[in-house]
Amino acid sequence: MNITEQVQFYYGKVLQGSKDLKTDACCTNESLPPHIKKLMTDIHPEVAARYYGCGLVVPELLNDCRILDLGCGSGQDVFLLSALVGETGEVVGVDMTPEQLAVARRHETWHQERYGYNQPNTRFLEGRLESLEQLDLEPGSFDIVVSNCVLNLVPDKEAVLRSVFDLLKPGGEFYFSDVYADRRLPEALKNDPVLYGECLSGALYWNDFQQMAKAAGFFDPRLVSDRPLRIDDPKQQNKLGEARFFSATYRLIKLDGLEAFCEDYGQAVRYRGSIPHHPHAFTLDKHHHMETGRIFPVCGNTWRMLHDTRFQPHFEFFGDFDNHYGIFADCGTAMPFDSNDSSPAKGGCC
Repeated sequence: MNITEQVQFYYGKVLQGSKDLKTDACCTNESLPPHIKKLMTDIHPEVAARYYGCGLVVPELLNDCRILDLGCGSGQDVFLLSALVGETGEVVGVDMTPEQLAVARRHETWHQERYGYNQPNTRFLEGRLESLEQLDLEPGSFDIVVSNCVLNLVPDKEAVLRSVFDLLKPGGEFYFSDVYADRRLPEALKNDPVLYGECLSGALYWNDFQQMAKAAGFFDPRLVSDRPLRIDDPKQQNKLGEARFFSATYRLIKLDGLEAFCEDYGQAVRYRGSIPHHPHAFTLDKHHHMETGRIFPVCGNTWRMLHDTRFQPHFEFFGDFDNHYGIFADCGTAMPFDSNDSSPAKGGCC
């Protein structure tokens, strides 16, 4: 079997539920916000039992949005997001595993009725993520694309990133969780069906991912959160040697003209406190935790990520691009992940 067939077999035949996983790479252990925790009680038990995500892929301000979920599996994230976009929004799920899609489709009407919608606002398509152009998906038609611990399972990751960029509207974002390594892994590990299926041996070296994202058009990838992964199975750990792995959530925002580094134009923003469920502060990424009412200095890229996107009504903006003051301090190239669980920084850029 090739890699794609191995993944289909592992998720379609080997894994019958999250209890069958051998590591915590494909598990979400972060605490859920109260409003998300409440919505999770509306997910059908069979859908929830076959969930293999590694993070929470629920960004802010989703009402009326059109969302694409890559590698949707049994549909948990699709149904959760469908509750948040409302009946006039839409969530499309794509997966290549028929057994997983069968579970999602079996409970589509159940979730529609649960949310009180007159008709489903979800749709499920079977296909490979490297070949999204072959599906019924219109370029430039999605506000947000999400995926949850899936990119590492795809052999041609560059093709996925290019397709996501094409499918997003200007100002849209790819908001996704995945597994990353602190180094490039030996190619031979990719032939191990367990390590690959457990989202480990297909993981990208974090800096290769950053360069790949920039090459696809996402010039300033933003890390939202990260956590080190634990591999409790000694047999699997021995195969991996000293390599360390991290689950991380990124925002990749589609905006023309973003710069490669965080350039200082003397700009600032002030958060109005108006984003639902975020009255006291808003976290754009790991280094931009903006308290309500407080002036927060930002680089030109961050200014645009807030000004030229759906976040614009929730901020006051100060400054322009007339004067340049150099680069923000600490805008470097060190590994961005923490060895221990971390919380967002309180200020500054990069």
